[in-house]
Order: sequence, then C-alpha cells, then structure tokens
Amino acid sequence: MIYTVTLNPALDKTATIPSFKLDSVNRITELRSDPGGKGINVSKVIHELGGESVAWALLAGSTGKHIADALRASGLTCNSFEVEGETRTNLKVVDPELDTHTDINEPGPVVTNTQLGEMLSALVAQVAPGDIVVLAGSLPRGAAIDTYATWVKACRQAGAQVFLDADGNKFAAGLTAHPTLVKPNEIELGGLLGRELKTDEQVIEGARELVSQGIEHVMVSMGGAGALYVDAEHVVKGNPVKVPVGSTVGAGDSVVAALAYATERGMSLEDTMKLAMATGAANVMQTGTQPAPRELVDSLIDRVVVETL
Repeated sequence: MIYTVTLNPALDKTATIPSFKLDSVNRITELRSDPGGKGINVSKVIHELGGESVAWALLAGSTGKHIADALRASGLTCNSFEVEGETRTNLKVVDPELDTHTDINEPGPVVTNTQLGEMLSALVAQVAPGDIVVLAGSLPRGAAIDTYATWVKACRQAGAQVFLDADGNKFAAGLTAHPTLVKPNEIELGGLLGRELKTDEQVIEGARELVSQGIEHVMVSMGGAGALYVDAEHVVKGNPVKVPVGSTVGAGDSVVAALAYATERGMSLEDTMKLAMATGAANVMQTGTQPAPRELVDSLIDRVVVETL
C-alpha cells in the first residue's frame, strides 16, 4: 500500500486573470477549487493512474472538512487527523496573457509536536513492511524542523520505503534519517549543497553526494530540461515532452506519484522514467491541481526519450 502524508494541506483556488495588474482591480474569468497539498496531490494522481493509496492529512475547521469530503467523493481514501484552527486556502493566480503563475498562500493552523506524534503513531500502526510512505510538502506552524527526520526514521523502522519531497531546512533535516528516495529540483538540490547547479554534470555530481550519504534513489526534476535519476548503479535522464502549459502547480507531485506507483508495481527503471515524465507533462496541461486522466498520460509515454548516462 502507498500512504501519502500532508501535514500542511490546503484548499487550492486557481483564478484565471488575464493581464493581472498590481495596485488595480482584477477580474477573475475562471475559478476552480481543488483539495491540495503535495501529499494529497500525489494521492490524486496515483488514483488517476489506476493505483490505490491512503491520504493522511492534518485537517482543521470547515475547510479541512471540505477537503476530506471532496477527496472521499473522488474515490480516495482519506485518514484525516483533526486539529484546532482552519486549514489554509491558497490562491493561485494564472495570467494566460502574461504567462505568469502567482501563488498567495495562507499560513494554516498551529500544531504541537505532541499532536504530530499522535498522528505518526497512528500511521506507523498501519504501515507494513514493503509499503511506501510519501512525505511531502511544507510543515505546519509549530512543527519542529526535524519533523520529517522523525517521520522518516519511524516509517523506515516499520519496514516502509519512504519518499521525501520537501525543501529547505526541513528537507536537510529529513535527509539525516536516510529516506529511500528524494525528489528535489535542481535549485533545491543546489541550495542544500551550497552551490549553483547549472549543468547536467553538476546536477549528477550533486545527486551522487546524496547517494553517498545513504539516500538510495535521487530524482532531480529540472522543469523544461527534464529530470535526472541517480542511484549507486545508474544515471538516467528523462527528456521533457513539450506540451501546452495549463498550470505548473503540482507537476513535481505528479512525478512523485508516478515513481511511487511504478515502484509498487516493480516496473523497470526505463519504464518508470517514461511514466514519470509522461505523468508530469500530462499534469502540466491541466488547470489547477486536478490530475490528468490516465489516457492522456498513456498518449505521451512513447514521446519520452530516456538516456542512460
């Protein structure tokens, strides 16, 4: 089973505003709402790919209830852990004329480490050896910086493979517990290592540093330049598929979803990379954070070129 964990979820509102201007009245031409947060996005994509997952989310107030209800109405299994306050609502402003995407994110509720510990204990009680746990996204206010390190360690001790998709100091702390797979982008990886990574060779070198520290699999997404996968024995590049862009929000989450789906099914590395790149491209074509249908993903797979470096 695949479990996704979203400790700071959100209701994502995507507003289309042509010629968006600061210090001015802007009028929305299209508006959609989606349950969001990186782990939740992963579960939505896994569902569209034909897989199963359980989405664990820290939810609060009426917005949190709305997210849980929406996920269940979509056929997803959601284990909500309720706290006081109100789950945040994030506004994504898309300007199709200027080709810009602006995120305005609320802070979300404040939690305690005791509450997070109770949620972790409940999750670990369900995890079985061989399961996959995806830890993704930002941490809620009040959470300790080493929260992901604690969760990675506990889930790995339970026998699970742990995929970590985070950034900044919380990502750095999580690495100390040696997750099975991480998926930074090249900017996040460079920030972690303290240097700019401009070329494929520099990205590969940086990914190898993580592998040498005990991270089994490193997938570095590079936007329009594709993605690089590195482990102890392989260096593989997935070249991008050019598609019309609807929204880049959640594109990285869709790649993580494909990686988890493929890993659970024991797919080959080449097929895994093709699925990951096709899924990412298909989801870029969508508006908001709605997952792309499997049929669209399948139509793009043969266009993905995978190189062994």
